[in-house]
Amino acid sequence: SKEKKLFRCPQCIIAAVDKFKARPSAYLLIPLVAAFVGWLTNYLAVQMIFYPIEFRGIPLWHKEEIPLGLVGWQGIVPCKTKYMSQTMVNMVTTQLLNIEQVFRRLDPNVVADTLAPEVPKLLESVGSEFIPNLSKFQRLSRAMFFSLPGRTISSVAKTNRRFLHGIAVSMQDNICSLLNVNNCVIDQMMQDRTLLGKLFRKCGQKELDFLTNSGLWFGFMLGIIQLVVALFWENPWALSIGGTIVGLATNWLALKWIFEPVNPTKFGPFLLQGQFLRRQTEVAREFSAFFANNVLTSEKLWGSILNDPSTKPSFDLLFAGRLRKFACVLAGGVGVLPGAGLLNGVASRAIVKLPNHLHVLHPYVDKTLGLQGTLRTQMERMTSAKFERVLHPIFEEDELTLILAGGFLGFLAGLVQQGIETGYFWEWSSRRVKWIRKTLRLGGSGEKEEKSRQEI
Repeated sequence: SKEKKLFRCPQCIIAAVDKFKARPSAYLLIPLVAAFVGWLTNYLAVQMIFYPIEFRGIPLWHKEEIPLGLVGWQGIVPCKTKYMSQTMVNMVTTQLLNIEQVFRRLDPNVVADTLAPEVPKLLESVGSEFIPNLSKFQRLSRAMFFSLPGRTISSVAKTNRRFLHGIAVSMQDNICSLLNVNNCVIDQMMQDRTLLGKLFRKCGQKELDFLTNSGLWFGFMLGIIQLVVALFWENPWALSIGGTIVGLATNWLALKWIFEPVNPTKFGPFLLQGQFLRRQTEVAREFSAFFANNVLTSEKLWGSILNDPSTKPSFDLLFAGRLRKFACVLAGGVGVLPGAGLLNGVASRAIVKLPNHLHVLHPYVDKTLGLQGTLRTQMERMTSAKFERVLHPIFEEDELTLILAGGFLGFLAGLVQQGIETGYFWEWSSRRVKWIRKTLRLGGSGEKEEKSRQEI
């Protein structure tokens, strides 16, 4: 029995060599096809993360925030925008930004000086709704105003600045009740479901490219193993099974390579760490720039303050109270005391028109808050474990789905390889070509017969 075992191995090798010689091109194609399958499955996995934005398929059954329907698919990021945005904004507000400290950077005096010229325009705009034909009297009223004594004009200007200064200070003192950063970010992401995808691509494009391209050489290496198995294992399904393994393994290996190990780990002379985690400084720069310039801008922050149902009542109350006092002081200066109903009406219309007059403030707010620098510095200081959560959630949410999809595509490619290796593919192709040629010939002879009949 020992002698039989000794001779069995050489016999297997001889049989494998003969098998290879019989169809060398078919076997040499195995690693190449495996490389293509690895690349294709990883490429499709990346596309499935971000596309399609809306569900595509037959809507027989599809639950919200679940990418896979019974027949169809929606990109993971667009599908789970709300959950992912919530996770991200929690990280920003708990680890990167202190909203109260950031808004303390604004100087109320500069805010008042910047907005002061807009107050008369705002009051004129509101006044035109309450006083018919106000435009006819605007020139006269301005002329009368500038004919007033210098002290009176100076007093009005000071009152205007005190009004604006008071609003700025009150907003800084109550910013947590006036601005809900969670809603500000999530509302933007939900209105434009491509925005979160753009942020992830900006931060993780290198990892996404690696995920796609790694499938090529991971697939090639696994294809060599697949080739050896096909030569030594007499099983018609060997290539299909191998294709499934290639599809599963390339996605799984690439994802592991990107995010693991989380912390730098010594392995002999090498220091190993996930590819994404080694780029912490670069990612911090990209993330902070995108977030500060596209999401948490002055215009977007003010838009949230003025329109978010959870914060609008607080701002309306603060602004209306200050505006009523300001209007009473101005009216009292000329001996007029407006009624409460008129003041409330003016205040409500002023709040509606306020966004049209805030554009002068946005450059100062964006520059002074310095969100880009703050976000970048704090993100660079994050531990590797916390930083890993910046990008990993987009893969983690449906990681198993992506890997299984790779396995399914690999199985289909394995079937093609199986057809090539057994010769069935070439046989089937040859039959199809013959059938097409025969069809064309019959069609041609039919046309000739028809022409001859017409001539007769």
